[in-house]
Amino acid sequence: MAQTFFFYDLETSGLNPREDRIMQFAGQRTDLNLNLIGEPYNILVTLCDDTLPSPDALMVTGITPQQTVSDGYSEAAFANLFSEEIATPDTIMVGFNNIRFDDEFIRHLLWRNFHDPYSWSWQDGRSRWDMLDVVRMTRALRSEGVIWPTDDKGEPSNRLELLTKANNIVHENAHDALADVVALIDITRLIKTSQPQLFDYLLKMRDKRAVQQLINLDDKKPFVYTSGRYDKAYAKTTVAFPLTSGTNGNVVVYDLRHDPTPFMTMTGKQRTTAFFASWEERQKPEFVALPVKELQYNRAPAVAPLGVLEQGDGWKKIELDAQTIERHKKLLLAHPEFAENIRSLYESKPAYKACPDPEGQLYDSFLGDHDRLRVEAVRNAAESELADFHPDFNDERLTPLLLHYKARNYPRTLSESETNDWEQWRANRLRAQLPQFMTAYHRLAKSVDESRQFILQELQLWAESIIPVED
Repeated sequence: MAQTFFFYDLETSGLNPREDRIMQFAGQRTDLNLNLIGEPYNILVTLCDDTLPSPDALMVTGITPQQTVSDGYSEAAFANLFSEEIATPDTIMVGFNNIRFDDEFIRHLLWRNFHDPYSWSWQDGRSRWDMLDVVRMTRALRSEGVIWPTDDKGEPSNRLELLTKANNIVHENAHDALADVVALIDITRLIKTSQPQLFDYLLKMRDKRAVQQLINLDDKKPFVYTSGRYDKAYAKTTVAFPLTSGTNGNVVVYDLRHDPTPFMTMTGKQRTTAFFASWEERQKPEFVALPVKELQYNRAPAVAPLGVLEQGDGWKKIELDAQTIERHKKLLLAHPEFAENIRSLYESKPAYKACPDPEGQLYDSFLGDHDRLRVEAVRNAAESELADFHPDFNDERLTPLLLHYKARNYPRTLSESETNDWEQWRANRLRAQLPQFMTAYHRLAKSVDESRQFILQELQLWAESIIPVED
């Protein structure tokens, strides 16, 4: 089959993929020349009665829980549609900040609904790509042909709605998932037309093997790296250097913009304090961060060889020069103990924050062959079969996950004891969500304009209808 792009966007009940839910999914398939294929998808996904959505999120999207219940697919039905019609072989899934956000919601939804949470993004010729980093690198290195916007403070911004406005691209109803997909395809077409060489190169770099060939510890060499973690003042772009091994086979890289000497002379305690500093501590004017970050090979990073800086005024654009890079690189190579110290910090990082709920335990471990077969059997079971279906799972996460799957999608299959267990879990989850929900609700009630009062009213009715009444 010919490769295709599938551009997609989500609107969600909040920002946490372990706790929050997809409320709207929109997408459009194109060929690799960005010609549309078929009709777009624009789907609501039912918000279950175990979730209080973020009032702030709904102020942005305008989607109410009641709309999703009235017009939405169940999570199980959407998971089936996604797997069978959307993430087909040879599909390149594309979004705007999707790898860090939307893809995580897709993974967790598939996990809750007994689908493989990973294969949709790599198996059978499938892959994923993120246009946000493509936009960032294009702005930094090959800006010609695109009008680059600033925000209301006059600072450079790559927000999709500002990009479309600056380039006279129609983008009505920003933050509606389908409107954002249409706008993203137009921005992608603009970049492909304006800078085809960089576009095609970064498309190839979505393959982690291509990234590993450029960036590895066996043949250490500086490379150009664009990332949201880097300074806006330098168009989010620097020259980095492979320093040491990271977690899960990834690599830790050093930002060669910074002289490594002060960081090499830090005490171990000072490095540890800087490395594990909280967000609040990092905002203090005197805080100095360690100029290291982990590069994840499978996240389609925007990376390129140093040669891209030789064309035009590439070095000048990111305010660097080859002499500085070479000097800092030599210091790193002369002090291998620094790399070892940094590696030790990464090895001492706490694991992914433990979640007591199996719905949030996706990353705790992979399923074995025994359980993968039984997960497939659950997914393929008809509603009439689920009531008496009790697979002998080895993985302890799966039995409670099956209860939740049945309760959300096929509640008539629950026994009396299962219903009691579900209602207890649902009540505990809602009680945990309620304080934050009410704080946001009361804050917004004092400030939102009349056009958003309806959403607040619907939120109040939703909360009243799903929160269990105390005995």
